[in-house]
Amino acid sequence: MTKRPRRTLKTVVFDLDQAMESIAPTAFAQEWDNVGLIAGDPAATIHRVLLCIDLTHAVIDEAIRKRIELVLAYHPPIFRPIGTLRADSTGTDALVFRCVEEGIAIYSTHTALDAAEGGTNDVIALLLGIQQTEPLEWVDQAGSGQHKLVVFVPPEEVEKVADAMFAAGAGHIGDYSRCSYRVCGTGTFLGGKSTSPAVGRKGRLEYVEEVRLEVIVPGQALPGVIQSMIEAHSYEEPAFDIYPLKPKPARGIGRVGALPGAITLSSLARKLKRSTGATCVQTVGPVDRTVTRAVIVVGAAGSLPFRIPLMPSDVIITGEIRHHDALTIQRHDCTAIALGHWASERPVLEPLAKRLQESLSGIALTVSQADADPFHPA
Repeated sequence: MTKRPRRTLKTVVFDLDQAMESIAPTAFAQEWDNVGLIAGDPAATIHRVLLCIDLTHAVIDEAIRKRIELVLAYHPPIFRPIGTLRADSTGTDALVFRCVEEGIAIYSTHTALDAAEGGTNDVIALLLGIQQTEPLEWVDQAGSGQHKLVVFVPPEEVEKVADAMFAAGAGHIGDYSRCSYRVCGTGTFLGGKSTSPAVGRKGRLEYVEEVRLEVIVPGQALPGVIQSMIEAHSYEEPAFDIYPLKPKPARGIGRVGALPGAITLSSLARKLKRSTGATCVQTVGPVDRTVTRAVIVVGAAGSLPFRIPLMPSDVIITGEIRHHDALTIQRHDCTAIALGHWASERPVLEPLAKRLQESLSGIALTVSQADADPFHPA
């Protein structure tokens, strides 16, 4: 008896794409961002992955030495459409060109990972000992694929029409079926010369009792449910509306949470400096101020923290703060710690590598050693 050769399971770029989609869904990213697979063949086999914050020539040199097939760069090397890919460019397109030339795929996660549970902001919260957080801003996701179908039906036909829609796939909410909402009201119509109304007469304004019948319908079932509803309905022209539904709010950008205990601004800054390895830490506000709540926005905070009421006991923790934003923080009688843009984001790479390793067996995930903060203390 001839033995069949054992089938070797391989990991491909698409597998990492899907693993990242479960960790930090691309739907969580800001509208202006460019996340996901930036360059590469989804079907290409990968054995080694390198994680970094910034894709630089030094990181690519490291990737080539280590025979890396995919670089997971937190910051996308391409944000906006580009017209050329040139090796001699001084822009980031040269980095992408070089990776393509070397057969190295590029995946970027950026604001999707900022918003995701366990992402960049949550890692900083964990370093601070914060047990529970809320996002500063909920992610406005695309549609859920679900729709609400509303149709107006004579009272005596409600069950018939509802049964037809249920049979076609409507009315499912979780493990519940045949779900609907019904409310009575009055409908009006004036039939034209070519009409044959099921109730009343054409050419006369009619007032009829109707039931507003609402059901939830999956997108793929919508055409069939509408057709079944029309066939079960006695009206010549049934009135109905379709409302696309959005999913429940998910995690969003930034985090707000209570510190495990009151602490001065200077002590908290020193603690974060030690835990993150940041070398260019700056503070805004009185260093002896006692703070009890953290508002965390890694990278550049911009105006995001000012969208919630700030108190004197709050501390904004971010990467970098513009001069005028620092003045705004002072006017709010608040405090802030700026760890440095790169330094505020870098701590997420090790936990991310561990999470990916759980999903992708058989590949080696390494955090780049060449990835470095462009700023240095004087």
